[in-house]
Amino acid sequence: MRLKVLVPHKVFFNTEVDNVSAEGMEGSFSLRPNHIDYVSALTAGILTYKIDNEDRYMAHDEGILVKNGDQVMISTYKAIKDRPLGELQKAIEKEIKELSDQEKKARSSLAMLEGSIIRKYTEQTHME
Repeated sequence: MRLKVLVPHKVFFNTEVDNVSAEGMEGSFSLRPNHIDYVSALTAGILTYKIDNEDRYMAHDEGILVKNGDQVMISTYKAIKDRPLGELQKAIEKEIKELSDQEKKARSSLAMLEGSIIRKYTEQTHME
């Protein structure tokens, strides 16, 4: 399946993967190619994906994940990859979680709104 990570103004990451594991507002989950379509608001954390049965990691800010068919798209404000796992955890704490409380609340509200819009759109297209 294809994993595409979008950050403001560019495609940050776009490649074929075997599976994707992440943590959403409702808990951790894992997606494989034949998984049903899925939408989740993501918490800031570590995204795990496999390429050729090798685990790889990417730190990301809060965002939204949409799995549609064989494509997983993630929209987030910031993402970091190509660092060892321990360094990614430190990067989350330093670079991503250093946001003002007001900005955190605004981002959380926006992510929930995005998730609601996407769910309603998906429900409407399945009814047609």
